[in-house]
Amino acid sequence: MVTMKDVAQRAGVSIATVSFLLNDTKPVTAATRARIEQAMADLGYRRNVVARALASRRTHIIAMAYPALDHKFGFSAAEFFTSAADAARKQDYHLVLWPVGNDGTELTELVGQGLVDGVVLMEVQLDDPRVTVLQQAGTPFAMIGRTSTLEGLSHVDIDFDRTVEDAVEYLYGLGHRRLTLISGNLNDPLFSTYGPYVRSEAAYRRVAAEYGLETVVLESSGSTMAGQDAMARLVREYPDTTAVLIVNEFAALGAVAGLHRLGRRVPEDISVLPLLMAPEMAALTNPELSIMRTPGPELGQLGTEALIRQLEGADPLPPQLVPAKLHPGATTAPPPAT
Repeated sequence: MVTMKDVAQRAGVSIATVSFLLNDTKPVTAATRARIEQAMADLGYRRNVVARALASRRTHIIAMAYPALDHKFGFSAAEFFTSAADAARKQDYHLVLWPVGNDGTELTELVGQGLVDGVVLMEVQLDDPRVTVLQQAGTPFAMIGRTSTLEGLSHVDIDFDRTVEDAVEYLYGLGHRRLTLISGNLNDPLFSTYGPYVRSEAAYRRVAAEYGLETVVLESSGSTMAGQDAMARLVREYPDTTAVLIVNEFAALGAVAGLHRLGRRVPEDISVLPLLMAPEMAALTNPELSIMRTPGPELGQLGTEALIRQLEGADPLPPQLVPAKLHPGATTAPPPAT
């Protein structure tokens, strides 16, 4: 079994210096660090994570808190996870996924056990109980999302205003004047203050008014069946709609299927544009969806970096808003001639 003594001899340094590096207890020069890490690689040395945590009182593990019982896992969520894990690995941290609820109860129990150094919060509510839990526990955290009060809170998020502006501008440029937003169900207590739903709808109402468009918003829960139901209501109540924007990616999949079943051609009769979706999800429909591509890879990395900067005592990462980008597919086209 390779020991720290073996590594020290190979690198030409003291055992204490190797310990300083492994336990992050004292600074080591870049040149010395390089020699030690090369010696570890040559000898096949593996760090003892438990011993390191005991010595430094840090685990070098961070958690991503995702309320999986309330929010489905899709390709977009997976992009957040994978980019966050990659960003953590590059900084010598490990990222674990905590599928805990939004009420903060499970989070209280977990952070109290000292299992992680910090937490990245996802699917943030405007009034999120998890923030209070982490503040009271003194646990460092960063948010991918925004609460209504942000003073002193490290956060990154989707720029919903810019995303909606770009989406409406694109459809308006194609000639659409009868648009409908399929938003989340804000009457559901679980989602009444859910940031993406609230901010997307508020942005749409503002932008539609600026373009002089009739503001039509229909609510839908986040399932494919709900998307089909929303299209049935759309065709029944607003038959002159020529384009729909949809917040939830699962509802968007159901919307395309629902329109086909209702005899509406996509995009010849009606265009469909999801506001937040990953390309892999868009490819599941026929025709392939045009999308506003969610910035999951960027935000997963930024949210993790924001937390690690806190843990390392570095300068804080400034709050950043990243818009979704238009990826034209096959579900948007000029409206049918009247």
